[in-house]
Amino acid sequence: MENSTNATKNTTAFYAQSAIAFGLALFTMLIAVYYLPVDPWPRAFLALGTVFLTTSAFSLAKCVRDSQENQYVVSRLDQARVDRILAEHDPWKDVA
Repeated sequence: MENSTNATKNTTAFYAQSAIAFGLALFTMLIAVYYLPVDPWPRAFLALGTVFLTTSAFSLAKCVRDSQENQYVVSRLDQARVDRILAEHDPWKDVA
């Protein structure tokens, strides 16, 4: 069984880069929708689609994160059980 005690941590620079990239992409998309030379209805539809895409991306990222955290906890519990069984095992004990 793989020991996953060395969890990788993201740096502050990575978080900053991700936040800046997200903000820039969302800002650019909203500006593009605002200046699109069409009637207000298609513009509103695209803006609403952008907002829905953004919120659903956050929801998906949260679900993936929660799933990974859950697998990590289950893996740690399984490892603790194996460690306990190995610690309690005495190979020289008579089997009756």
